Amino acid sequence: MTLAIDLNCDMGESFGAWRMGQDDAILPYVTSANIACGFHAGDPTVMRKTVAAAIKHGVALGAHPGLPDLVGFGRRNMDISPEHAYDIVVVQVGALAAVAASQGGRLHHVKAHGALYNMAAKNAALASAIAQAVHDVDASLILYGLAGSELIRAGHAIGLKTGHEVFADRTYQDDGSLTPRRQPDAMIEDPQQSIQQVLRMVTEGKIATRQGKDIAVQADTLCLHGDQPGAVTFAQAIRKALQENNISVRRVGC
Repeated sequence: MTLAIDLNCDMGESFGAWRMGQDDAILPYVTSANIACGFHAGDPTVMRKTVAAAIKHGVALGAHPGLPDLVGFGRRNMDISPEHAYDIVVVQVGALAAVAASQGGRLHHVKAHGALYNMAAKNAALASAIAQAVHDVDASLILYGLAGSELIRAGHAIGLKTGHEVFADRTYQDDGSLTPRRQPDAMIEDPQQSIQQVLRMVTEGKIATRQGKDIAVQADTLCLHGDQPGAVTFAQAIRKALQENNISVRRVGC
């Protein structure tokens, strides 16, 4: 069986003036883009320009809906009801779908952002609301979520295609969750350490946690954070390592 993985990157997370340098430099190395929809970052102009750039590079378009928290960049937990989560996801996915259509493209997937993503990974009711929202906007969309999470289970339950997501630049806990960003060891800054983690996840289906335990993980899509210092270097190194290990890089569903 041919090993393959999708490389996705969070993009369009700026305001007014598109951060073209970093986003545009990463696009040649990824196969999917998760584009901010205005609630945690981004604005209509940035959304349009990011969508157009992704289409130019042949990169799959994804909506990246987040909590309504511009000040906190969508990374602060909020006491949000499933009903409210449904509504904000519908609005954001619908908005980016319209932008994509205006540029001659269409959405491929949805990936929640930040705190919304992490909350839905463990909260079944919230996960179900997000999955329902995606399904109601467009049942052909692929739902990306933390590998093995409640969000993935909710997507399966409602009949959506799903993409189990793993991370190149984040460390993991024994329960399969990501180490919270407030902890000093949450991010992996060494490209070689990141590559070793990625290759294990793809070839062995395993990852070593911060507590030293090996846990099983399904790797359909790999996240590269576009706002990380050295993000382009990370993307280049990981893409090269995958190719050298005969791992195909392609979007989920292909």
